[in-house]
Amino acid sequence: MIENELKEREVEALKQIRSFYISNGEFPSVRKLSALLKYKSPRSTFLLIQKIVEKGLILKDKEGNYELRNDPADLQSESTVDIPLIGSVACGAPILAEQNFEAMVPVSQKLVSPGNKYFFVRARGDSMNLAGINDGDFVLIRQTATAKNGDAVVALINDEATIKQIQYEDNYVILKPNSSSKKHMPIILSSEFQIQGVVVSAIPKIF
Repeated sequence: MIENELKEREVEALKQIRSFYISNGEFPSVRKLSALLKYKSPRSTFLLIQKIVEKGLILKDKEGNYELRNDPADLQSESTVDIPLIGSVACGAPILAEQNFEAMVPVSQKLVSPGNKYFFVRARGDSMNLAGINDGDFVLIRQTATAKNGDAVVALINDEATIKQIQYEDNYVILKPNSSSKKHMPIILSSEFQIQGVVVSAIPKIF
């Protein structure tokens, strides 16, 4: 494996570069990478990048622009980026959306796409259990303000957040539960509410 040949500081730099690239769709500047690595000297960061270039994991074009190399399958399968876990979102009645940072969760690059931002929430309740989202699951969310009809979304309603399936009608929107329990009711709204993101996948409770 190529990454096993990297020194510890080079592995950390490559990890930060990948995470930044996944979230922003571009390579971080030397100064930005210096800040992420908590280096005082941009030159030290530049030399570190050059070492990774020499080992073939970063490409540099004639104009001096950097980009990540397309990883071979065996390398990509072990490449991860850190996704923040922020608070909990109810899968029953909406609760106050607490944007409290809890942890960084390493996630395979195969689950995320460059140029998009992602976050995890911890699901609470059973109103989306038929959609595969159960109490305590980690739900991976792609941050976006729009969604397609039928998407499972994190919706913000009066500063409270909930995971529901969205259905658009002519003059209103329905946030529908997808549950084996009949106690959960649809939420009917005007178009004046906020979507925080679209559900990508649910991962069973891991801690």
